[in-house]
Amino acid sequence: MAILDSLLTWFMKKRIHQIELFMKYPHDVQEEWFQSLISSAEATEWGKKYDYNSILTPEEFKNRVPIQDYNSLKPYIDRMIKGEQNILWPSDIKWFAKSSGTTADRSKFIPVSEESLTECHFQGGKDMLTIYFNNKPESQIFCGKSVVLGGSSQINSFSSDSYYGDLSSILLRNLPFWAEFKRTPNLEVTLLPDFEEKIEKVANITIHENVTNLAGVPTWNIVLAKKILEITGKNNLLEVWPNLEFYTHGGVSFKPYREQFKKLIPSDNMYYLENYNASEGYFALQDLPDSEELLLMLDYGIYYEFLPIENLYDENPQTLGLHQVELNKNYALIISTNAGLWRYMIGDTIKFVTLSPYRIQITGRTKQFINTFGEELIVDNAEDAIKKASESTHAIVKDYTAGPIYFKEGEAGAHEWIIEFEQQPDNFETFCKILDQTLREINSDYDAKRYKNMALQFPVIHNAPAYTFFQWMKSKGKLGGQNKVPRLSNNRDYLEPILDILKK
Repeated sequence: MAILDSLLTWFMKKRIHQIELFMKYPHDVQEEWFQSLISSAEATEWGKKYDYNSILTPEEFKNRVPIQDYNSLKPYIDRMIKGEQNILWPSDIKWFAKSSGTTADRSKFIPVSEESLTECHFQGGKDMLTIYFNNKPESQIFCGKSVVLGGSSQINSFSSDSYYGDLSSILLRNLPFWAEFKRTPNLEVTLLPDFEEKIEKVANITIHENVTNLAGVPTWNIVLAKKILEITGKNNLLEVWPNLEFYTHGGVSFKPYREQFKKLIPSDNMYYLENYNASEGYFALQDLPDSEELLLMLDYGIYYEFLPIENLYDENPQTLGLHQVELNKNYALIISTNAGLWRYMIGDTIKFVTLSPYRIQITGRTKQFINTFGEELIVDNAEDAIKKASESTHAIVKDYTAGPIYFKEGEAGAHEWIIEFEQQPDNFETFCKILDQTLREINSDYDAKRYKNMALQFPVIHNAPAYTFFQWMKSKGKLGGQNKVPRLSNNRDYLEPILDILKK
């Protein structure tokens, strides 16, 4: 194992120079990937439809190929699921990531090619370790094991030769051999479809292991941590795993969870790094310690475009290339990938916080916002307000969601929040006031609508009992994996069933 550890360390040191190269020459790298993607797909059905053979520039590509969403690509993906090949991408595609970025009822099946597995998702995972070792060369994580909470995957009903599951489960089933040596528990347990059974078994197995690092969505890692403390009777995870030093997380904003992890892992030496890895691709990772900025990874087989959020609903919206973006403006992310997603709008919004190198922050979802009254409230606003209210009242928020209360005759509208606390605020009324006031300070449109309660009244905020969101997720069969609570909605589709739980 010492030889393996030495080899891994050598590869990581070599990779850091390649990362520095694309940071120095970002536009050249993106241009190379654009040309590579177009030439690779020339002979596919999609490439012939749009005559990729004659596309020479990104401008021609944008003018010829419309922006896509899942519904527009679904007929092609359905055929691929049934076994047809060379449709969107030339290599055989046998894996499909079941995407459920929120608890929406409709499932999306995102094609995962061999190239996207190796050049994108796995490369992102390796780069996360590269960055970590570069920032903390004295790390001992390879002396122990990693715990990754995966989803479940199964053979789908369309073809005996194509498979689907959560992205995490697809990655786990295709891990290189060296990574499997460093993981616990075994695949059979990690991929159990029943989440509650899985948590119980993972906890009972891993408490006897030397766990040095964790990975996964914060929500579900906290559930596992609590089960471990319940079983062992310990006060925190360091009493179970004294060598625990690293947690890589993604899927949701870490802001609401930071204080909970400080209690679970009370060490100033615990290292946290965020990644931006979706079913559609691995896009960015945190390369600086104690920072909320994510380095946009430019050599993973993805060509990026950026759609200004104010042009989102234009008839023929014009996107920007990397060289055209500006600081602190919200953009919808458009990608073309080595899995055959062409000019695909993934539904996330980002902003650039530095341009040399290109570092971003995730600001929300194109469909996760509240704009019923012209207030244009995005997830980034909500996270900042929750953080300020929590800090001011010593609260720890576990989960939350919010949506509109519509106008009634003679009454202004409002926002309705359901918040579940891990630690109750000193004063709930003060928490609510600070949340509202912070939203008014950071969002001028919200503030304008709140002026004298003319369009928006003071928000209705419910203090939900423990396990409210767990019950709701369980009722929808959305426990574990990459499933997460939607933060904001422009309708009441999420609010109403959770309010029903509160009434019981």
